[in-house]
Amino acid sequence: QVQLVESGGGLVQAGGSLRLSCTASGRTLSRDAVGWFRQAPGKEREFVAAISRFGDTDVANSLKGRFTISRDNAKNTVDLRMNSLKQEDTAVYYCASQGYISRMPADYADWGQGTQVTVSS
Repeated sequence: QVQLVESGGGLVQAGGSLRLSCTASGRTLSRDAVGWFRQAPGKEREFVAAISRFGDTDVANSLKGRFTISRDNAKNTVDLRMNSLKQEDTAVYYCASQGYISRMPADYADWGQGTQVTVSS
């Protein structure tokens, strides 16, 4: 079974940057599409960004220009780079994997435990 682990979350001031990483044990991530999602308290899980196994990327429209997704196959990681962070970016961020790129959480089979990102004013 695939185990995904997110890292890189933390507390950052508004306007700052963070880089989240997703890695997997038991599987080579380069064979999968990987998505990043986030969930704020009291809200539904929402799509952030995804990357196909071919390197095609998709970023939520509202986050384009601030968030980028990339993969490092040598390290077996998929990174989410977040710039110009705002308080409304505060959420638990999850990575997930499956065979094809999608914006729908229900399409993803394997999920990490999440990493908290808190943006302060």
